Amino acid sequence: MTHRTPLIDDMNARSREVFRRIVEGYLETGAPVGSRTLTRTLSEQVSAATIRNVMNDLEYLGLLGSPHVSAGRVPTQLGLRMFVDGLLEVGDLSGEDRSRIDQTLGSGDDDVGAMLDRVGSALSGVTQVASLVLTPKHEAPIRHIEFVSLSATRALVVLVFADGHVENRLFTPPTGQTPSSMREAANFLNAIAEGQTLSTLGGVITREIKARRREIDVLAAELVQSGAVLWENEGEQNERLIVRGRSNLLGDGDQAGDIDRIRSLFDDLERKRDIAQFLELAEDGDGVRIFIGSENKLFSLSGSSLVVSPYMNADRKIIGAVGVIGPTRLNYGRIVPIVNYTAQRVGQMIADRT
Repeated sequence: MTHRTPLIDDMNARSREVFRRIVEGYLETGAPVGSRTLTRTLSEQVSAATIRNVMNDLEYLGLLGSPHVSAGRVPTQLGLRMFVDGLLEVGDLSGEDRSRIDQTLGSGDDDVGAMLDRVGSALSGVTQVASLVLTPKHEAPIRHIEFVSLSATRALVVLVFADGHVENRLFTPPTGQTPSSMREAANFLNAIAEGQTLSTLGGVITREIKARRREIDVLAAELVQSGAVLWENEGEQNERLIVRGRSNLLGDGDQAGDIDRIRSLFDDLERKRDIAQFLELAEDGDGVRIFIGSENKLFSLSGSSLVVSPYMNADRKIIGAVGVIGPTRLNYGRIVPIVNYTAQRVGQMIADRT
């Protein structure tokens, strides 16, 4: 699949085969692989003692570990990384998986949000782990903005776009807001928002507030600035990540340690912190990227692996990403082509709408 790492190249044929079969066995069953099992599957006939010596050497290199007092071995995080980089054989996308993804994408008659929600459900269903979909920013021009006070600490901003798309976003307004200051802020924004997208409105707001400081009272200015922060950062990130299939992860945890790691993952998903990193992870390289264990910056505490790929619009600009997250013993050879194909199809669907 990829370049062979120097450590893999330094191994002799027997060590490579023992290492590969241990990792493949672990990925398939989740259980340690012992020397007696390997004597029945290796291409050359060697004794269990010889295999144990090879396993000890691989453990010394940091590629294998011995869980508890088991005589079997499992790959370490370094071992999984070496396997993925040097020995992983990526299969072709099966006709069944391709059909399920294509059927879920549908005809493209509904909006992008609904289509991407279905993509997330399809990915989690096909892979039997949790899926993550980072949706693109809505870049249509803004037609109208309205603020609605819900309580002293909660307010709603209603965004109506020129293409008919409507978004409702909750936020915390600055202290002391009144209905009149909210109306004044909305009037101010509507006067400058026509033809602007969310990406461009923030800069326009900043310039207009400086130019027209005397025309808008302090409370309304604070509200406008609060709204600008919401659109560009927190609110948008909280709404742009679609997570589906969390129950798949919970069902995989057979031991107390697994459950604790999964709960940690759930906490990360619920907080949705550092969502911008999700897209950054995908943007750092072409095609599908695999992050194992602590390499997974977004969910580093969960002991999980993330397989992620960006998707592009008609201008070949990266605007979002799709991926799956699950235990480190994912079936990488099957999941990589699924994520890759899904990202390509999502990009095609979005490009066809523009």
